[in-house]
Amino acid sequence: MNVGIAGVGKMGAAIALRLMEVGHKVAVWNRSADKTKPLADAGASVAATPAELAAKSETVITILTDAGAIDAVYGGPSGLLTGDVTGKLFVEMSTVQPATEVALADKVRAKGAVLVECPVGGTTGPARQGQLIGLMGAAPADADRARPLLQQMCRRIEHCGPVGAAASVKLAINLPLMVSWQAFGEAFALCRDTGMKPEQLVNLFIDISATTNALKARAPMIAAMLAGGGDTAGATFTVDSGLKDLRTMAAEGKARGIELPLVERAAGCYEEASRSGWGPRDGSAVAVYWSGRKR
Repeated sequence: MNVGIAGVGKMGAAIALRLMEVGHKVAVWNRSADKTKPLADAGASVAATPAELAAKSETVITILTDAGAIDAVYGGPSGLLTGDVTGKLFVEMSTVQPATEVALADKVRAKGAVLVECPVGGTTGPARQGQLIGLMGAAPADADRARPLLQQMCRRIEHCGPVGAAASVKLAINLPLMVSWQAFGEAFALCRDTGMKPEQLVNLFIDISATTNALKARAPMIAAMLAGGGDTAGATFTVDSGLKDLRTMAAEGKARGIELPLVERAAGCYEEASRSGWGPRDGSAVAVYWSGRKR
């Protein structure tokens, strides 16, 4: 299949490499063209514009920063929808509010094409191995059309409902993780004066009932950061990424009249860490930042 990918940051690039490995012809486009070079070296073709990407692809995957980027890439000058896209399939993987996906689906449908939303759970490692968790929002027939391709990227695909439902579930599954890094940071702060070594402290926390798989996976890195090393600048899912998701959750809560006090407070904590220069670090670094913070 000819697959186009718009947005080849770390996750988009990992997905592109995975799809090439399983036999698809992949074309890529990115606002910052330098990010397409490694993929071109690996065999992908590079489109000059989103419109060119859509023209040469049967299916287009988009994984973009936010609603503004989606509007620009789909509807802007030389956007994905500016040419004839009749019959094409668009798979939208960004983490945004449900209303963004619903509005986009209407625009895609008006052009005679199909939109399936499928934000994913996982980072670049699972993406390279086809082991992501896909959260699909689509009409049943559209979901069936997208499933064979998504099965090559995901170990589990959950059809959450119509377009918009998967966006809600993606925010929901990210919420406990984002809040947990702040919770672990506060817990580590309470242990700051005990004299426990970082490895000892983290090894204890990965063996308690309140631990998380994410803490277990990052235990060595967190222990190294607590010891003053282990800089994670350039990580796949950063503190700034977590902040963006928390702000999106808060906005969705307000839109629905739902109180999300933990989300709102955690967003403030992530903002402080970001302002203090921790934004490019792995999201787990929030726990390290807060553990050493003094007021």
